[in-house]
Amino acid sequence: MAQPTPTATFTIQPPEPFDFTKPQEWERWIRRFDRFRLASNLNAMSAENQVNTLVYCMGDEAEDVLKGLTLTADERREYTDVKAGFDAFFVPKKNVIYERAKFNQRVQLPGETVDSFITALYGLAEHCNYGQLQNELIRDSVYWDLDIPTNAVIKERASFELLPPHPDVEMLRAQLTVKLRQHYQELCQQREGIDPPRDSFNRWLLERKAIDKGNDPLLPSDCDPVVSPSMFREVMNDIPIRLSRIKYREEARRLLFKYAESAKRMIESRNASPDIRKTVKWNVEDTFNWLRKEPSATKEDYMERLEHLRKQCGPHVAAVAKDSVEAICGKIYCISGEYVKRVREKHLAVLCECNMSEELERPEVIDRLVYCYPSRLAYPTIPLPRVEMHFENDIACVRYKGEARKISRNYLSKLEQLYRYSCIDDPRFEKFLARVWCLLRRYQSMFGLGTHEGTGLQGALPVSVFETLNKQFGVTFECFASPLNCYFRQYCSAFPDTDGYFGSRGSFLTFSPVSGSFEANPPFGEELMDSMVAHMENLLGNSNEPLSFIVFVPEWRNPPTPALVRMEESKFKRHQVLIPAYEHEYRSGAQHICKKEDIYYKAVHSTALIFLQNDAGFAKWEPVQERVQELMAAYKMAGKSSSSSSSSVTPGDKDQEQNRDQSSNTENL
Repeated sequence: MAQPTPTATFTIQPPEPFDFTKPQEWERWIRRFDRFRLASNLNAMSAENQVNTLVYCMGDEAEDVLKGLTLTADERREYTDVKAGFDAFFVPKKNVIYERAKFNQRVQLPGETVDSFITALYGLAEHCNYGQLQNELIRDSVYWDLDIPTNAVIKERASFELLPPHPDVEMLRAQLTVKLRQHYQELCQQREGIDPPRDSFNRWLLERKAIDKGNDPLLPSDCDPVVSPSMFREVMNDIPIRLSRIKYREEARRLLFKYAESAKRMIESRNASPDIRKTVKWNVEDTFNWLRKEPSATKEDYMERLEHLRKQCGPHVAAVAKDSVEAICGKIYCISGEYVKRVREKHLAVLCECNMSEELERPEVIDRLVYCYPSRLAYPTIPLPRVEMHFENDIACVRYKGEARKISRNYLSKLEQLYRYSCIDDPRFEKFLARVWCLLRRYQSMFGLGTHEGTGLQGALPVSVFETLNKQFGVTFECFASPLNCYFRQYCSAFPDTDGYFGSRGSFLTFSPVSGSFEANPPFGEELMDSMVAHMENLLGNSNEPLSFIVFVPEWRNPPTPALVRMEESKFKRHQVLIPAYEHEYRSGAQHICKKEDIYYKAVHSTALIFLQNDAGFAKWEPVQERVQELMAAYKMAGKSSSSSSSSVTPGDKDQEQNRDQSSNTENL
């Protein structure tokens, strides 16, 4: 005879009686009772029996509360009605404005995982009445995931021989950088009668630092060639006048007249040959005659005539201006070298005050492979002065000697997390604020004080794209980022001296991984992008381990950039995708200080997404159709979520795209 199968028997206990002195606990208690109601099959019994059990489990005081509820006799026998009555009694009406303020002020705490942070956001959003927007708003509140470990492997390397940052030195460097910007503006106005092209000084710094062998982390002093190709090209594009984008017929007419007048005035005031003077003068007079004869011309007629005039006069104007513009570039570089000496002298004086020597002991570097680690400075840490901080609502003001740098509370919390992960010489955070001040001051020096200035050069990919890159292609590392805009805690940045304490691995152009999966979204400077591609091809050619770079660059075709051409012709190119202009977005370079609704901005140019992989990297992270489709869907998700707030267009991106248009034609101005 078959033995019956043994079964487990147990008694389900009801929750403890409700504590009426803590009405805020009601929601938690009633959820537990509903669990008991289901597990014990109480829900299968009569509604009146369920009501009696509820009141009994709550305790004696429940009878008094029930009597005070405005319920009919029939409603007092229905479990759902009685529960709703208790809900109305114990749960006060939520102030939606207050609840949303709590939600918006919640930041990821030091040591808090992304999953825990998202769980907390869902709890706060419960009473915000966000409706269908709730999931998107929670997604938009997460800008990084610092818990993802790296898969990047490098050869162990020597420490950076850079002097440790100090607020006094950083203040002097910032002051001299401002003066250098002023010199640049004055030279452009005095010599060429134009304002400097927007962000051209910032791109000059980026282009120079890609080849600079000097000892200052920001200002160039040892470059070959002396004349910057990027600065020369951008200034020349604005001579004799800057060609702005126009919409209306009268604007086109004024632009044509102004160009002709400026070209004539420039040729007459410069040391031009008789033939050049004659050619330019004839074309200008012909343009003036045409303007008089064609008062009813269309916008397209004016733009076509302007293009013709540029073709006829442009080469002659450029030939006349060439020496002057080269002199501007050379002068700025020369002044920069002088400023570097002054900053160095100040820095060495600070070391001397701390009884430290400039001489270094260089320990032997072991030839071995390791997971990449934050950059370290060869010089020992030095005492740092006191830096103060106070809060203005959600903004932290970090102040040194009366000069305040601002950062949102959320991003300050991010810097704290990065500092815990990466800094090895300050376990008590005694130098944290001083290093934060130096970091913020450095980036403001790099990108200027103007509204939106430099923000396009620091733009980052949307969070949903980073999530997909990690999930589908194993990406754990950013080749071009900063402590302020990074998504992963592993990244390369421009300044190993200030950024290393917050996780930077140094400049990508000196970073040599053996394996790993990387994202590269470089600042859109042509020389820097070209140097990036050359470095990537060298790394891919020298490694047999899985190595992959997913590169995001502007799809400039007029003319095409050397970097784009080189990648499209590379033997390591595995796949290429075009993301159309205005159909995708970037996160602002000023995300650490701007308003939440201003974080995302539309890309005014198409973006080329190119996969560069060696054979092992291709085998491990092949860009198959399903993976690429997931990545494109992530871009659409980013645009959908950020469209709930107003996505803008960054002026810096508009100007840079426009500068490239000017270098070839005016057809689309």
